Amino acid sequence: MRFEEAYSGWEGGRLRQEEAARLLGICERTFRRYVERYEDRGIEGLLDKRLGQVSGRRTPVDEVLAVTDSDRRRHLGWNAKHFYAWYQRAGAHAATPG
Repeated sequence: MRFEEAYSGWEGGRLRQEEAARLLGICERTFRRYVERYEDRGIEGLLDKRLGQVSGRRTPVDEVLAVTDSDRRRHLGWNAKHFYAWYQRAGAHAATPG
């Protein structure tokens, strides 16, 4: 169910706040936050602004490429099946193959 439908049901008195939240699959507190944002900024207020942002913990591309190239040279000819077999023998506590 879309937020606007749940909101109109709640605003019109056909739904309690708890019921509207449950229909959306969220808790009552989140529903109240959505209502506040919706009343302040309309449907635009409900958009998740985090989706377009780059993580601050993201590893630089050149570092990722250096690690993957190093691993490819070190483990030439290995595939996921090899790593999985090593993982099963070594157990979950081991960090790297070798």
